[in-house]
Amino acid sequence: MSSALSADQFKQSFREEAREILVELEAALLELNGNRGDLEVVGRVFRALHTIKGSGAMFGFEDLAAFTHNLENAFDEVRNGRLEVSSELVDLTLSALDQIRGMLEEGATGAPAADPGACAEILAHVRRLTGKPEDGQTEKKTAAPTKTITEGKMREWHILFAPGPDMMLCGANPLLLLRELRGLGGLSVKASMAAIPPLAELDPERCYISWEMVLATTADVDAIRDVFIFVEDSCELSIESASALEFGPASSPEQSSAQGGDESALECEADKAAMALNEKRVPQGGRRIYDTPDNAASLRVPSAKLDQFVNLVGELVTVQARLSELVARYDDPEIAAVSEDIERLTSSLRENSMNIRMMPIRATFEKFRRLVHDLARDLGKDVELTMEGIDTELDKTVIDQLGDPLMHLIRNSMDHGIGSPEVRTAHGKRPTANVHLSARHSGASVLISVSDDGNGIDVEAVRRRAVEKGLVDAGAQLTQAETFALLFQPGFSTAKTVTDVSGRGVGMDVVRQRVDSLRGSIEVVSKPGLGTTVTLRLPLTMAIIDGLLVSIGEAGFVVPLANILECIELTRADVLAANGKRLAHVRGELIPYIRLREHFDIRTQRPEIEQIIIIATEAGRYGFVVDQVLGNCQTVIKNLGRFYRHVQVVSGATILGNGTVALILDPERLVQDAVRTIAHEPGGRPVPGIASAARHGTREGNAAQQGVM
Repeated sequence: MSSALSADQFKQSFREEAREILVELEAALLELNGNRGDLEVVGRVFRALHTIKGSGAMFGFEDLAAFTHNLENAFDEVRNGRLEVSSELVDLTLSALDQIRGMLEEGATGAPAADPGACAEILAHVRRLTGKPEDGQTEKKTAAPTKTITEGKMREWHILFAPGPDMMLCGANPLLLLRELRGLGGLSVKASMAAIPPLAELDPERCYISWEMVLATTADVDAIRDVFIFVEDSCELSIESASALEFGPASSPEQSSAQGGDESALECEADKAAMALNEKRVPQGGRRIYDTPDNAASLRVPSAKLDQFVNLVGELVTVQARLSELVARYDDPEIAAVSEDIERLTSSLRENSMNIRMMPIRATFEKFRRLVHDLARDLGKDVELTMEGIDTELDKTVIDQLGDPLMHLIRNSMDHGIGSPEVRTAHGKRPTANVHLSARHSGASVLISVSDDGNGIDVEAVRRRAVEKGLVDAGAQLTQAETFALLFQPGFSTAKTVTDVSGRGVGMDVVRQRVDSLRGSIEVVSKPGLGTTVTLRLPLTMAIIDGLLVSIGEAGFVVPLANILECIELTRADVLAANGKRLAHVRGELIPYIRLREHFDIRTQRPEIEQIIIIATEAGRYGFVVDQVLGNCQTVIKNLGRFYRHVQVVSGATILGNGTVALILDPERLVQDAVRTIAHEPGGRPVPGIASAARHGTREGNAAQQGVM
């Protein structure tokens, strides 16, 4: 049972690695479609297909290996100059990748399996392109066929390979790896039996043999290492280059291997390589240990375990806060010293756990190349996708939620924003449109933008559609921001007809809901005739944040520290000097503020001196008036539950050191909610300061109020 379990685990590891290779392969194919003469990209495609095929056969994915082998043959023809890259070949290979994904997931998840009919049709088209008849069934039984090595400059590689103790348990066959190496060129092999124990101690599920090899090939070290890509972490592997050798037309490495004298020479070279590397071996229980590859230090961990780890760190932060509360209550120097050490260690552990969850957004961006390619073909448009900031990192939980919003934004941009090549040319634009994805850090947030150079948003068309649907009154005066906000209403669409791409008014609503669930915000900027940019502002992490703990009466609140600019005092004299207007003087500038006591209807005695927390929001700078500022804290974010999912001004809750619960405020939505709530008093008289600043922006609102003061 343990062997079967190990085999399943290694198969799952193969699936995970293969998924990553498929993403890279898809990106390489789309890159090749734009630059069909790039032999380096052709080599990347070929190596990726070769790796999936060879490793698939080794792990029992026979159908996958046989199917991929035909695609590999096609790109081998391209490498050798016997076949040209065409749109048909790229499209066929992209369709084949969809089938490979189905074969990969078959039996593992509820994902749809590959379609045998579609696979057969793809292979028929590929064979027609290459001019080759249907291959025999023998290819299904081999990991890699022997390939002809092109004439020219060869290199020798000295390879030492020793399977690890667990490698055989995953169903891997070392002989298939050696066979695949032989397919790269002339190979001389010498087996070492030194580690074989006495018969009584021999484990039949373990491989005790190691191999010393010399490979003469035109392939580079990456192609050689790709042979071992799925077993590299469970074996000892060393690959070292020797000096380059010249092989003339009459003396190819395969011919040399067939001649006894040359084969002996290669074996002699292998012996020399073994002796040269002998110093690197470290005896360990009778087993030879070679240098491990650079990536052996990496470890693949299931996301569920990582989430559990971060949750435990969050609980530790809560316990540490309780300990700090006890230290403040009891004046004991020894306990205080221990508390400081625990606080320091907890802070370091928290930072490290957050960094572990941080991932670059590269993979999320790359998968949209295929979407843009397919949509451009279906819509009859010429569109290129460019990217910026692909190495920007953010929390994995945030990345996992980004796929659908970005997909809908790109689809909307290509269908509504970008015109046909003929229309673009008529407007003086180049026929090929551009969709640009970008990501960058901004404090404790990340800004992700989707831009296009299309027609821009027709503000009047949006307004007319909103009036038709009864969302606004015919005589309503809307700002541009308010008009753009209508685009995210459920069922709203300016499309006159419903297509497979858009027109149902669902996509943008999905974007808004997903961004809201991530406690983010959306900004739309559009210029007629120039294009549109939609920017998502999202938090870097969803687990633990630094916050400022404040109190209003007996209630505690946490404000994210990243949004806070400064804190100032607000006295009764300051309130009287403002003539009842909710404005505070901050170094010659007027800042509108919101009384959280009134906004949350907290009916306790107001202190003589209050505190104003100055917050940076998208609309400008605003102040939140609280009773006291208690200090900084590390806050573990807890969800409020589904009964409070409609509460927008609160992003979660946390447990304080004294065991009480404090709500975590969302400054952006709090400002929006306060503006809507207090824009008019019950008598209908506008409340000065807040409403004006909200309509015109903080700077313009402040300037308008200076005349009143």
